[in-house]
Amino acid sequence: MSKENKDNFETSMKKLEEIVTELENGNLNLDESVKKFEEGMKIAKECNNILEQAEKKITILLEGNDGELKEEDFSAE
Repeated sequence: MSKENKDNFETSMKKLEEIVTELENGNLNLDESVKKFEEGMKIAKECNNILEQAEKKITILLEGNDGELKEEDFSAE
């Protein structure tokens, strides 16, 4: 994960935690709650995409002789 993605991921996770806290407090009206929920879902999707990109960079899928896929850790050597 690049430094930019790491910073973006960490910042997004902090924002997501803030949204969860706001929703759990119950001080928002219905419209505000729905907007916060939508914002949280968007942030969660972005975080998931960042994690998937990082996973693709460190995992290589290899097809074995039996036709099944197996995972191996990425080695820069």
